[in-house]
Amino acid sequence: MTNSENNGFAGLLLDYGNSVRVGGLVGLLVGDSLGVPWEFYSPENLPARDLIEMAVPEGFPHAHDVPNGTWSDDSSQSLCLLASLLDQGHLSLTDFADRLLRWYDEGYLAVDGHVFDIGLQTADALDRLRDGTSPLESGGNDERSNGNGSIMRVLPLALWHTGTDEALVRDAHLQSLPTHAHPRSQVCCAFYCLVARGYLHQLADPWSWADRRLEEIYNGFDGQERQVLVRELEVLRSFLRTEQARGTGYVLDCLATAKRSMEDGDSFEDVVKTAILFGHDTDTSAAVAGGLAGIRSGGIVALPVRWLEQLRGFELVEPLIARCK
Repeated sequence: MTNSENNGFAGLLLDYGNSVRVGGLVGLLVGDSLGVPWEFYSPENLPARDLIEMAVPEGFPHAHDVPNGTWSDDSSQSLCLLASLLDQGHLSLTDFADRLLRWYDEGYLAVDGHVFDIGLQTADALDRLRDGTSPLESGGNDERSNGNGSIMRVLPLALWHTGTDEALVRDAHLQSLPTHAHPRSQVCCAFYCLVARGYLHQLADPWSWADRRLEEIYNGFDGQERQVLVRELEVLRSFLRTEQARGTGYVLDCLATAKRSMEDGDSFEDVVKTAILFGHDTDTSAAVAGGLAGIRSGGIVALPVRWLEQLRGFELVEPLIARCK
């Protein structure tokens, strides 16, 4: 029996403590779970930084009727992606879409089998999937369909993808399609995956590298696809350059919030608390930032033990982690 089987997520410190990939995955789970109680709060209505914990202090109603340490749709969908990658050995959009439906309908890879906090755009897309629409066409594709529902789950692809940067970018686009098909969401997912790869490779500035690398990759595409993607990359660049992070559910703002949180926070704890203190979509902000912080910080060893001890759902995650090389 492994240490983690005896001690839950805290036991991973002994079995996988210095694995940056496992640190990224568990960082996402911790950030998500830490942010769940604070979702929908505006920044001015959140408590002081030192009171941001898994347990909500007296006088602050929990945003959801779930036990402390429970992750949301962000983590469940991320685990759906990871499980699909491990079983298929590559990104199978059909298999991944089937797992998203199992989560939505049956509580697959949800703590206690309880599905909550699903986004409207995702719910509509999954309803279309259930009705027989192809995962290539089920996601919303208008400009208003650019919530953060596909970027919040894409990290496992970056953590365990062994292909080229170009292949990673293509797969990041594909995994977005079942729920968020607009090119803006696809570009943001690709950008985030390259940022994560930059942190995995310990580059000095993963964000600048991802920007340059994505432009190079898109310039290798053909015709209309190239024009659309390059234009959307410039929209992303402009947003990161000119807009203030606000912690909302807009995919561009989600990336901006993660970037600002990584810039302002030195430790994992600093990063996820900063993300939450932007308010609004706190679970997703902290999940997206927490995944990157788990990588940058050097693995699970950098995550607060008190949060690992309170994190629920270990029995769902451990079999997946055990299969990760």
